[in-house]
Amino acid sequence: MADDVRTWVLTGSPENYAATAERGFTVIGLKERNRNRALEIEPGDRIVLYLTKIMRFAAAITVTGELYEDREKIWPGKPGKVDPYPWRFATEPELVLDEAQFVPAEALKGDLEHVGKWPAEHWTLAFQGQIRTVSEHDADVLMARLRSAAGVPA
Repeated sequence: MADDVRTWVLTGSPENYAATAERGFTVIGLKERNRNRALEIEPGDRIVLYLTKIMRFAAAITVTGELYEDREKIWPGKPGKVDPYPWRFATEPELVLDEAQFVPAEALKGDLEHVGKWPAEHWTLAFQGQIRTVSEHDADVLMARLRSAAGVPA
């Protein structure tokens, strides 16, 4: 992987994840307010998908295209808070787990530098907000656990 390739963690609802999966993980969208963050994402970057409610990591996808704007409704979002997720990227699946294989975030909280920024009892705050980058260390930890859960050799 190139040095300038970054790993992001995207937080989304299981419902939004299902909508992404239905499209074969070929497109991902960021919320209206996250345009500046979207401008930082580049082809080749990896996005690890974290699911709210169940607090699990489900997949890793690779960004394959440049940022574009599209307001066609794909993701259900929150009831009463419909966001078109207009800042979009073409993506392709890198590693997608079956639901039974999803990796519990709690099992990784002690290994992720990112989570260490919060008091231990509030570790879930590490995944509030839609998207954030993680260190190379955390990217390695996440991918190792996803590969392990999928039964893919490291």
